[in-house]
Amino acid sequence: MTPLVKVTGLAAVAGDAILVDRVDFEVWPGQVTALVGASGSGKTTSALALLGEYGRGVQLRGRVEVDGQVVVDDNGPVNGVKVRGRVVAYMPQHPGSALNPARRIGAGLNELAKLHHPGEDVVPEALRIAQLPDDKATLRRFPHQFSGGQRQRIALAQALTCRPRVLVLDEPSTGLDSITRLQLVGELRDLAEQGLGILLLSHDLDLVRALARHVVVLSAGCVVDAGGVEVLPAAPELVASLGTTTAADPLLEATDLSAALHARGRDPILQKVDLAVPPGGCIGIVGRSGSGKTTLARCLAGLHERHTGRITLAGQDLPVLRKRTLEQNRRVQYVWQEVRGSFDERRLVDEQVARTAVRLRGISATEAKAEAVATLARLGVSALVAARPPSQLSGGELQRAALARALLARPDVLVCDEITTALDERGTGLVVELLNELKAEGTALVWISHDLGLVAAVSDHVLVLDAGRVVEEGPPATVMNDPSTELTRRLVRAAKVGQDPEPPQPPPVLTSSADTRSDPQR
Repeated sequence: MTPLVKVTGLAAVAGDAILVDRVDFEVWPGQVTALVGASGSGKTTSALALLGEYGRGVQLRGRVEVDGQVVVDDNGPVNGVKVRGRVVAYMPQHPGSALNPARRIGAGLNELAKLHHPGEDVVPEALRIAQLPDDKATLRRFPHQFSGGQRQRIALAQALTCRPRVLVLDEPSTGLDSITRLQLVGELRDLAEQGLGILLLSHDLDLVRALARHVVVLSAGCVVDAGGVEVLPAAPELVASLGTTTAADPLLEATDLSAALHARGRDPILQKVDLAVPPGGCIGIVGRSGSGKTTLARCLAGLHERHTGRITLAGQDLPVLRKRTLEQNRRVQYVWQEVRGSFDERRLVDEQVARTAVRLRGISATEAKAEAVATLARLGVSALVAARPPSQLSGGELQRAALARALLARPDVLVCDEITTALDERGTGLVVELLNELKAEGTALVWISHDLGLVAAVSDHVLVLDAGRVVEEGPPATVMNDPSTELTRRLVRAAKVGQDPEPPQPPPVLTSSADTRSDPQR
């Protein structure tokens, strides 16, 4: 048996920066090869080389062979060799970049099917594997009408519609709840057993342990270890807790909050949700993809206008974003799940982070720049990296830059929507450490995550959402260790990827967590 992919001595440079240096790996039919490493270690650059693709200003060297074709040689990408589609399908880390916001998802899937498999109805199978329902209502929706986890699965369905020989998955478990994540493991195992070669890029070490036959560990663009799953680091201990708070009057409060996708309450997304967060408190929000978590966050941030109920800040009504004062904008900041679309590709990242402090706090550009660089450094993003455009940062680096941008407003309330999905354990630890300091100073947090262990560690109180309703709530230890609903029990059981999967479950009914792109930092 010969490998489907053979990468030898791959190098990538951008100006004076070395992104990848002498990287070797192979992908075999019916097997999973995993590239692991910290954000910015070169995983995505290495994976894109399989397509002969590269970022702006990047030069590739080395040798990349895919299905017997030389895609990259010592002179760079080979002209005229195209392997994207039926040979290699690539699912990016940020699904928003793979989906056309102006097209219904059914149109995009059907176009790919006609291009690569004319006359065959391959879309239903792709949707099934991606755990999405194959119905007209789903296919007629636009990308912004789905949650982040659902968009991740739509991007996967697009890749599977090509029926490739090699499937490249960049952080495929990002945005997925534990149940869907566990089902994804079973589906990817089945695809590998059918002869598909899979290249997996992931910070999710449990996912890697469950799937990978071969593991390549990258650090600063170099291979530092390779072998089986035994080369992976031991499972880390739970991150340090953000601590608990004593009872206090709520700083942020939502009462009887309901939201809909359309006007007049059609297609409800949230139904009569109550929450209260005191100064220095942290409320955790969990639930399946599409349960309404992001819509709840957007309501609190003022970005979803079709809602009823009451939202208050320190006892005062908090209107929608366009009616908030500059001070209200400063006091409530939102870091959303898909951060890449919230950055301007024409401007350097550190400048965009600093701009928040200039506009919302009125400090000088020089002072704001220094504060931005210092905050980014605290989060593990160096000044050299931050002085680049967004396209030259990894997903994890950009995720931390989005957090730093919100923190420069010095908010009283920080709404965090899956802000650690692209981070390894060290990056997550840096985020929690900094937020722990802010929490001690009185900052209130709303923490949305599919990582139940992290939610249990950082939250004082947990809400479990299902189809837009709160089905369970309480202290994290109670909710996680003694859940009272079947949904929560399934989430907790599935939280560990390596365990035996549950019997197949029907795909969940999709509800929207629309997040049209707006910048709460303004």
